[in-house]
Amino acid sequence: MKLLHIDSSVLGPHSVSRQVSAAIVERLRKATPGLEIVYRDLTSTPLAHLSGSHLAAAQGAAPDAALREDLAAGQAVLDEFLAADIVVLGAPMYNFTIPSQLKAWIDRIVVAGKTFKYGAQGAEGLAGNKRVIIAISRGGFYGAGTPAAIGEHLETYLRWVFGFIGIKSPEFIFADGIQIGPEHREKALASALQAATNLHAA
Repeated sequence: MKLLHIDSSVLGPHSVSRQVSAAIVERLRKATPGLEIVYRDLTSTPLAHLSGSHLAAAQGAAPDAALREDLAAGQAVLDEFLAADIVVLGAPMYNFTIPSQLKAWIDRIVVAGKTFKYGAQGAEGLAGNKRVIIAISRGGFYGAGTPAAIGEHLETYLRWVFGFIGIKSPEFIFADGIQIGPEHREKALASALQAATNLHAA
C-alpha cells in the first residue's frame, strides 16, 4: 500500500493545513502495517507553471535542453500520483482558491491518456481507484449557506478536478475561521486534528 503526502502551504511549521495533513498521514500509518509513504513539499521543490513550450513538447515537439529537466520532474510527479493508493493533500485557501504551487502540481497530474480520456460520452476519469483525503484550511467561513460561500473556489475546485479524473468521493477535513482570531484558530485546528484521529483506516 502506497501513500502520497502533498503539502502546498507556504507557511512551513506555522501552517494549519500542514499540521492536519501530517495528522492524517500519522493516523493511516499507525492503522496500515507496511504503508509506504512518499512526501512532496510543493513549496520547497516547486514545479514550474505550464508554458507554451510544455504544451508543444506534449504534442510531440522536441524540447530544448532547459525544459528537459522540468519535463522529467513533471513525469516524476505523475508517476508518484499514479503509483499511490492513497493521496493526502494539504490545501490552504489563498485568495479564495488553491495556492499556485498546487495548481502547478495539478497541471502535471491531469493528463489525457494517463488520468483521463475523451470518448464517445465525453471525458472519462482513469484514476478512480485512489482514496484522496484533503486537509483544507480557510481564514474565514465559506460553508454552504454562509454569506461568503459564493467565493469558495478551493473545495469546489478540488472536488471537480479530482472528480474529472475519476475520484468521485474525495474526503475533506476542514479548519475554518483560522484568521478570525487566536481562539477561532485553536478551536478549528483542534477540531480538524480530532477528525484526523477519527479517520477510518480503509
